[in-house]
Order: sequence, then C-alpha cells, then structure tokens
Amino acid sequence: MIPAAFDYARPTTVDEAVRALADAGDEAKVLAGGQSLLPILRLRLAFPELVVDVGRIPGLRGVHEDGGSLVIGAMTTHHDVVQDPLVRRHAGLLAAATATVADPAVRHRGTLGGSLAHADPAGDLPAVVLALDGELVAAGPRGRRTIPARDFFTDYLQTALRPDELLVEIRIPKLDGWGFHYEKFNRIAQDWAIVGVAAAVRRDNGRIAESRIGLTNMGPTPLRATATEAALAGADADPGAIAHAAESAADGTRPGSDLAGSRDYREHLARVLTRRAVSTAAGLA
Repeated sequence: MIPAAFDYARPTTVDEAVRALADAGDEAKVLAGGQSLLPILRLRLAFPELVVDVGRIPGLRGVHEDGGSLVIGAMTTHHDVVQDPLVRRHAGLLAAATATVADPAVRHRGTLGGSLAHADPAGDLPAVVLALDGELVAAGPRGRRTIPARDFFTDYLQTALRPDELLVEIRIPKLDGWGFHYEKFNRIAQDWAIVGVAAAVRRDNGRIAESRIGLTNMGPTPLRATATEAALAGADADPGAIAHAAESAADGTRPGSDLAGSRDYREHLARVLTRRAVSTAAGLA
C-alpha cells in the first residue's frame, strides 16, 4: 500500500528536531532507521501529519565510555552495536542479542534507539536493555532527562517519551566479569521471537551472586523475571538449582495468545528458555 500524505522535515540539530516535534504535537513521528515506521506507514496503521527524519543529526551515533557506563547514541545501527569493541567488552549481552535481530539488511539500517522507542514487546532489544538496568536519555523543550528502562516502557508500543521529546542516547552500566546469554524461540529464522530470554549472571565462589533476566514477548511490555532472579540469589551454580529457579520465570507475566502460540505455551517457553539462558550465562552449558 501507499502511505497517507504527510509533511516531511529533516533537521540537522537536536534542537531543530525538538522544535519540529513540539510544533506538530501528537501528530508527528520520528524516522530513524525506518525499519519499524515505514511498514506501519505503508499499511496505514499510522497517519502522522509530519515525519521528522533525524538521520542527518550529528552526534547521535557511536559509543563511548562515561565512568561505569557505556553511552550509545540513539541512531547507532544494530550492525555498529554488534561490531563495537566497547559494547563487546562491557555489554556483551547487548551485542549478542543485537546479532540475532532480523537479518543483515535490517541490522545495517535499523537503530538501537528506534527499536527501543518503537517499544514492541516482541522486539529483542527492549528486554535486553531492561535486564541491563539501562537508562534512556530524552531531549525536549525543557532540556534533557534520564528515564530508567524500568519506567520507559509503559504499555504496548508506548513509552514514557513525551510527544515533543527525542530519544538521544542509551546508557548501559558496564557488567565486566558477568556471564551472559540471549535465548529466543521463533518459528523461522529472522522472525519475531515467540519468547526470548536475556540473562546476565555474576558468579562468586561457585554460587550465583546476582542475576538479571529480561523477558521478550511475555506481556504488553518487556519484563524482568524477578521471581527467578530472587530464587537465584545465592543459589549454587548447578543445573538443579537453576532449573528450580526457572520454574518461576513466568510468574507475574501476561503473555497473549495468537497464531504463534497460546498463553500456556509461552509460559512453558519462558521457563525452558530461562533455564537454558541462565545455565549458559553461568558457564554450565
């Protein structure tokens, strides 16, 4: 299909982009890599009066260190996230999960910020950033503000971003020395995950000192498997203890039912994939 008519703006600074969004109010959409927005426009699932293309704004790409965190520009492509040596060294879970996103063509165009702002619970990266206790920085008319990932995803395809705000960077705490793994189940290669699990584990003297587990497609927003995290704290890093803790992975979730799988099926997958992801992250697989 052909998208409905809209006006188009291509600002060259963050301030220009924010002004364009503020002037348009709720009737604007931000175009980053376009891998989520363009299909929606073509299917006429969105009817913006203005599309703000932020592809020419300098400073929104790249990765650098800031103390104990990595700062990733919102327009950094999936490909660049996967290849960046800082991400590989300090946030390996993000690199590993991003490498599973769609196919090479999408990874060369899609952006980390675009994926997070789109907030699809079936997308791989929102659950990963949630598991990593990431923070998202938004720029608006009142300046910049930092939003913890746990507060960023508010409902299905909805975020805490205001209509006049632009996501400009993502801050990820360094997890040096942690094990990690992203496990997902999909029907065919490059398809959306029916369920995905992002796990990061810190071991100490044969025990699991701490774990962080994010769930993909287990509700209208990405979720943390908090019951499993609590059960793993101080547990022996052995298959039995991990399997027992993984049985609570679906607690508190609200997965839907569709042609890809029922709610019960998704809850079963969450338990199985959590056991696999944590076992691998803990160095047992």
